[in-house]
Amino acid sequence: MFSLLRTQFRAAVWCMICVCMWACEDTTVEPAQYGSLTGTVLDSRDNAPVANAVITTTPATSSFTTDAQGKFELREVAIGKYTLNVRKADFKTEAVNVQVNLNAPTDVRVVLERASGTNRRPNAPSNPFPADQASNQPIALTLRWRVTDPDGKSDSLRNDVVLYESNSPSRLQVLNNSRDTAAAVTGLRYNTTYFWQVTVRDKAGEVVRGDIWSFRTRSQPDNRFLFARTVNGNTDIYSSDEAGTSLLQLTSSPFIETAPQLSPNRDRVAYTSNATGQFQIYTMNRDGSDVRQVTLLPVDGYFNMGVGYRWSPDGSQLLYSSYNKLYKINRDGTGLTLLATAPADRHFRECDWTAVGNRIVVQTVGVSIYDSELYYLNADGSGFTQAVGNLPGRLDSPSFSVDGRRLLYTRDLDNFNDGTGRQLNSHLITQNLDGSGVVDVSAGTGTIGTTSGKPVGFNDVVPRYAPDGSKIIFVQVNNVPQSIPDIHTVDLDGRNRIRLFQNATLPDWK
Repeated sequence: MFSLLRTQFRAAVWCMICVCMWACEDTTVEPAQYGSLTGTVLDSRDNAPVANAVITTTPATSSFTTDAQGKFELREVAIGKYTLNVRKADFKTEAVNVQVNLNAPTDVRVVLERASGTNRRPNAPSNPFPADQASNQPIALTLRWRVTDPDGKSDSLRNDVVLYESNSPSRLQVLNNSRDTAAAVTGLRYNTTYFWQVTVRDKAGEVVRGDIWSFRTRSQPDNRFLFARTVNGNTDIYSSDEAGTSLLQLTSSPFIETAPQLSPNRDRVAYTSNATGQFQIYTMNRDGSDVRQVTLLPVDGYFNMGVGYRWSPDGSQLLYSSYNKLYKINRDGTGLTLLATAPADRHFRECDWTAVGNRIVVQTVGVSIYDSELYYLNADGSGFTQAVGNLPGRLDSPSFSVDGRRLLYTRDLDNFNDGTGRQLNSHLITQNLDGSGVVDVSAGTGTIGTTSGKPVGFNDVVPRYAPDGSKIIFVQVNNVPQSIPDIHTVDLDGRNRIRLFQNATLPDWK
């Protein structure tokens, strides 16, 4: 038995010696391997760089932050898989998995979203133009303002703009949900205060209303000239000073508005419009506001089409022709009175009314425009007598001189007659009321085609005397049909023919 124990002891010792020998053998250790990690942190709203974002890794390496360009770099990173955790105040924390490889740098792009509840309201609108409480502003202008976003997202802001007229409950929505910071407004009234306000909102729905700003438009210019002009097939009423610098469009409907006349007391403009299907007389303020229909019976008849009417000398009434009847009516549309009935088979057309002797001159025409005569009558309709008979050539547009002693009209001296109403050589003619002292103004005293005479191939039509009686205002137009008319003035003896307005007709001068 002792022998057996000794044998087992020897075996255990031998095993221990073997284990020690194996433990003393050399072990091979692999060297550590490294790569690098770079990246950029951006704002999800506009891809702007996010500076000072804190970045940590799992497994842990070190903590570092982005620079002003939102960039970061981590060198000597053991190769392997990592999770980047990116944090910044007001942003949601973002976790990104990356693989760091040997030698080749790993580049990553991290996009951070704004945390809920961190959006800031836009700044209040500022820098208005016109400046708050500005005066002497035009009646057509462009409103401008500035809006900014504290979150750096100004280009995503939306603007609403409303405009209020003083002493009026109505408002004009100038802009609605627009990125624009400028808005054009037209059709404003002269000498009127306007208030406007900008409301701005951001993409998160935050809304800021700006201050209420105001401006006042300039005083209405004392435009002494009225005329009709056709633009793109639409005829409207305009007023202007002599230089054309204060041109003002008074009407803008799809109908024909024509034959404007300023009242003798200069408070209302009368004109005719076919808005009802036939030409009726309307009046309006000198800025085009407060339009009122005066007549119910039309200004119509043979070749009339809205041209046959005139103010009374005191501005309280209007004289007008309707087929074969001549009426006067109060300026408010009351008191319609029949003055005269035209001779058989004739209609009344153009007319005028002078305070001197309280007399009227009126044109009558037959079914042909070349069949024309002029008549005098008293303002009560009595004393209907012929002034100018049916002469060869077309005869139109009678009116009195300022002193009421002479008669002005036009006549085609070429005696043309083709059934269409065309004229070839219409001249301005003046004469005494009894028919004596005839003067051909269009002939002038200089060479034809200069400023002292009517150019060949043109017509002089629809004349009126200037307010001081020293000139005549009229339309010069090529005798080719559909030619564009121009308004001119000329001295009573035919000298100094001067163009005032292009593409204009039916002038009035007060």
